Amino acid sequence: MEQISLADVLSFTGGKLLSGCIERTIGGFASLKEAQPGDLSFFNGHRYSAPLSATRATAVLMPLNYTVFPDEVTCIGVADPSRCFGEMVERYGMPPEVFVPGIHPSAVVAASAQLDTAKVSVGASAVIAEGATIADGAEIGPGCYVGPNVTIGRDARLFANATVHRGCRLGARVILHSGVVIGADGFGYEFEQGRHRKVRQAGIVQIDDDVEVGAGSTIDRARFGRTWIGEGTKIDNLVQIGHNVVLGRHCIVVACAAIAGSAVIGDYVVIAAQAGVAGHVSVGSQSTLGARCGVTKDLPARGSYLGFPARPAVEERRRIASVNRLPQLLQRVKELESRLAALEGHGVWRGNGAPDLNAP
Repeated sequence: MEQISLADVLSFTGGKLLSGCIERTIGGFASLKEAQPGDLSFFNGHRYSAPLSATRATAVLMPLNYTVFPDEVTCIGVADPSRCFGEMVERYGMPPEVFVPGIHPSAVVAASAQLDTAKVSVGASAVIAEGATIADGAEIGPGCYVGPNVTIGRDARLFANATVHRGCRLGARVILHSGVVIGADGFGYEFEQGRHRKVRQAGIVQIDDDVEVGAGSTIDRARFGRTWIGEGTKIDNLVQIGHNVVLGRHCIVVACAAIAGSAVIGDYVVIAAQAGVAGHVSVGSQSTLGARCGVTKDLPARGSYLGFPARPAVEERRRIASVNRLPQLLQRVKELESRLAALEGHGVWRGNGAPDLNAP
């Protein structure tokens, strides 16, 4: 990476010099804790005060109203340190991969597939099956499989070894990271005569514009109709979404979460790591499910939920606090039992629980 003057950083971010020397340069980006001389970092709040005071960074982007500055560090005030830092990395850091249209010689593209080879990129060993439609600007990475009659929208990107099965539809600017599987059969069986009989999964998966799906995640096709992921939703790595799920717009689903078949999730819902949603339940819009939360019944909108089964976060925190006090309460009960036994031994307390008024 080229050396960048702090004067250029100041100009690019529209920031204000709060402390330190502007006649310096940076040549890398790092967190406060990991930064070395020559790095630019950022500070975004009091919880990071200790790393800030110990940082070895040459310069730090920080809030305009902050007034405590580490020694030997140039501090530049900006309106949003995290965003400005990201823009600096985007501008001066590792450049993004350049889109290069064309079909790799080892790719297999069916004659009936619809795509403009001058405006689409298809990587090595990728397979585009019959009837697939791929819009301009889409990038199909090495080893990807695009099944029959799949539709992929403009500027979508499939990283290496992503799979989209028959009939599924991806909107514009959808991103599928490596190992994602879209449209595998839903987990549907009927138990008959001592055996599990497979129920045919004849629906599709529809993923709307600007959805991103992390590596290793799976979204199953519907038994009938569609499994539907709403516009702008972001799905982390290793997430499982079952058949006929409806996941609303602009949701966040964090790693290792699982949503069972036919659940309906509203818009702007946050589902934290390892949370689970049972089948055929609904979660209202603008709700938050905490880590390892287990949803077994419908939840209203605009709530924050924790625990298993999921309950309002305030109630669950009180319950956890009460559980955490049990050892102390148990010790107190034991002490009271010992004192009571001592009183009974001196004849001060009758066995029926009433005080002995005739005791000396």
